[in-house]
Amino acid sequence: MNKPIKPQLEIIKRGSHELLVETELESKLTSGRPLRIKAGFDPTAPDLHLGHTVLLNKLRQLQDMGHHILFLIGDFTGMIGDPSGKNTTRPPLTREQVAENAQSYTTQVFKILKPECTEVVFNSSWMDQLNAADLIKLAATHTVARMLERDDFDKRYRNNQAIAIHEFLYPLIQGYDSVALKADLELGGTDQKFNLLMGRELQKHFGQPQQCILTMPLLEGLDGINKMSKSLNNYVGITDSPKEIFGKLMSVSDQLMWRYLELLSFESLSTIQAWHKEVEAGRNPRDIKVMFAQEIVTRFHSQRDAEEALADFETRFKHGALPDEITEKTIQIQDDAIPLVQLLKLTELTASTSEALRMIGQGAVKLDGEKVEDKSAKIARGQSIVIQVGKRKFARAIIR
Repeated sequence: MNKPIKPQLEIIKRGSHELLVETELESKLTSGRPLRIKAGFDPTAPDLHLGHTVLLNKLRQLQDMGHHILFLIGDFTGMIGDPSGKNTTRPPLTREQVAENAQSYTTQVFKILKPECTEVVFNSSWMDQLNAADLIKLAATHTVARMLERDDFDKRYRNNQAIAIHEFLYPLIQGYDSVALKADLELGGTDQKFNLLMGRELQKHFGQPQQCILTMPLLEGLDGINKMSKSLNNYVGITDSPKEIFGKLMSVSDQLMWRYLELLSFESLSTIQAWHKEVEAGRNPRDIKVMFAQEIVTRFHSQRDAEEALADFETRFKHGALPDEITEKTIQIQDDAIPLVQLLKLTELTASTSEALRMIGQGAVKLDGEKVEDKSAKIARGQSIVIQVGKRKFARAIIR
């Protein structure tokens, strides 16, 4: 572990939002011992997408540097429901739901983390040992005014929205997890900063060295605007098929591609910077997308699947004369989806709804290379798709 500090910090800070406190982390790294690095996950939704993997990728980078990863399953806190960023009280989960989701979660995360170098811990193992008096003592470490400093609690309080007493326990218990695990560094999304700071405060209260904090940004979805989310249908699921993953990643804009590379790729920053210069010098950014899409498919499936996904993509698009330059149009909609016939007109691929119906009936309309024959088809909000009408008309539609 006696490695130069500067290169370690560069890896740690890559793609991050904020590091608190950098001088403290430098001191911890200088000790030469493997750091105890904690990241907590509530098993509330067992199906992960690439947005979730931003933090997991960082854990893998730290793991490869020789540090000790504490993958915390919040089975106890999962029964409270994380209120972070929410404007309503979240329903708690049962023990059975938490256990089922946790099993699915660990199966998926080990597609990124190395199982042999990861310690999976459950916060019920120490929280179940605390009695009512212990919880009261923990609650006594902070005031209601301190809790209302948290943005989501403050907004709900000002809007006269209910805040249940047990929700105040969530950040306290998450912070106490850091005490129980003697964490040196905790990772979390930008929406978790209050909870992460709570860990520092409670460690100080219990006489421990304070953990450092690394917050990671929330990844934009395929539309390049909203946070990646299944509810917005702008996500890439890690359990999606190889062809789905490949096709979705090839559909992202050239600008968003660099953001995804920084946060999701395991390629070095120097390699990505070299690719950036090549694109500026005239290289087709599609070449970079292909390499990135193959990397992601290989990670969650296999190299063979990545090769087959590329071959399928080239058959449907490249050999189908997909042009290098495609007009991109952003379509704003009020509903959850837009009729395809209306979309064809708005993207100016057809002059009228009747022409759109006729072209669909003739089998002349393709979405991401797949022929569409359903005249009543709708496209969900949040998608970014390549539309083809006939042999020569193309447009990339971003539905918002």
